[in-house]
Amino acid sequence: MKRAAYYSAVPQMQDLWPIKKALTLSDVDITHPFLTLSRQQVENHIVLHMTAQQQDHLRAQGQVDFNARDDDTGEMYVMKLKWRGSYYNLIGKWGRVVRGKGLDVGQEIKVRWENGCLHFSVPQQQIVAVPPIRMVAAPVVQDHWPIKKILTLSDVDTNHPFLPLPRRLVEDHILVHWTAQQQEQLRKEEPVNVNARDYDTGEGYIMKFKWRGNYCNLIGKWGTIIRQKGLGVGKEIRLRWANECLFFSVPQERYVATASGMDNWPIKKALTLSDVDTNHPFLTLPGKAVEDHILFYWSQQAREQLRNEHQININARDDDTGDPYLMKLRWRGSYYNLIGKWGKIIRGKKLQVGIEIRLRWENGCLFFSVPQL
Repeated sequence: MKRAAYYSAVPQMQDLWPIKKALTLSDVDITHPFLTLSRQQVENHIVLHMTAQQQDHLRAQGQVDFNARDDDTGEMYVMKLKWRGSYYNLIGKWGRVVRGKGLDVGQEIKVRWENGCLHFSVPQQQIVAVPPIRMVAAPVVQDHWPIKKILTLSDVDTNHPFLPLPRRLVEDHILVHWTAQQQEQLRKEEPVNVNARDYDTGEGYIMKFKWRGNYCNLIGKWGTIIRQKGLGVGKEIRLRWANECLFFSVPQERYVATASGMDNWPIKKALTLSDVDTNHPFLTLPGKAVEDHILFYWSQQAREQLRNEHQININARDDDTGDPYLMKLRWRGSYYNLIGKWGKIIRGKKLQVGIEIRLRWENGCLFFSVPQL
C-alpha cells in the first residue's frame, strides 16, 4: 500500500501563492510531461486543504484526481497529483499546459489551492527566459565551487558506486554549459559521457552522468575514486564545470564535521500522518540528517553493518520520561526509518500530526524528546 504523509500548516491567504518554482529541464519535457513539486510544500499548502476523501485516496492509491485552473487564461483541466516519496508530480494535462503556454526553463510557475481547485499561473512579467548566451561557458574562477555536498552512507558504498547530485544544481551549474544534443540525450535518461578530473591530484577519468528523477547520478569510476581518496561519511566533495571537464575536490580540512553540543537537538521534525500510523509504526527521518548527526558518531564497523544488513539495533531513550527502548534503525536509501517500539511510543506519548519531535545521538544512545508547549 502506498501512503502519503501530511504536514500541518497555518492556512494561507487566498490571494497568496504559497508555492513558487523556477521550471527545470524535466518540468518542460513534453516527451515525459510532469511538474515536480517538493513534498513539504505540497503537503503544507495543497494536501492539507483537500477533502478527507481526497486525502484517503491519495494515501491508499498514491495519486488523486482534481480540477486545475490556469488563472492566466481561465482554462480548466482535470489533473492528477502523484506521490513519489520525497516529492510529488503533477500529471494529466501537464504536457498540454507546457505546449499551450510555451513554457521553458527558468520561467516561474506559481501554485495555490483554493475552493477545491488547484490554481496555477505563469505571469508574463515574471518570466525569466534563459538567454541563449547562457549556453556559452564563461571562464570559471579556480577557487569557485558552485556544487558542494557532504557525503552520505550511500555515496561511499563501493558495492553500488554512484554520486547523486541535486538536479537543480546540475542544471544550473553544469548542463547550462553543455550542447543542446548533450542535454537532450540526458533528458531521455540516456547516460552522457563526461571528462572528469581530480583537482587535488590531477588524475583524469572518463565518467557518466545519468538522470534519475530528482537527481543526476555520477557513475563510471566513482567506486575507484571512493577507494583511492578514502572517502567516508561526513567528507565534503566540491564540483564545478570548466573547459568541457568536470572538476572535483575533497579538501582535507573539510573532512571533519562539527560536533553538536550536548544540549542541542540537531534533528527536528514535524510529525506526519505516516509517522503516527499505529498500524504500520515507523518514524521517517531524512537521510542527510541521520548521516550527519547520528552515523557520524558511529564506528566504521557499525556503519558497515548498517550498509550490509540495511538495519541495526540501537538503544534509544525518551528524554522526557527517561524510559529506555531497544529499537532498530533501517536504511531505506534516501531516508531512514526508526522502528521497533515506535508504535508504543506513539500511543504512550499520544503523538499527533504536526507535533515536533527532536533527536540527538549521545554516548551510544539515540535520545528523543517531544516537548510539551
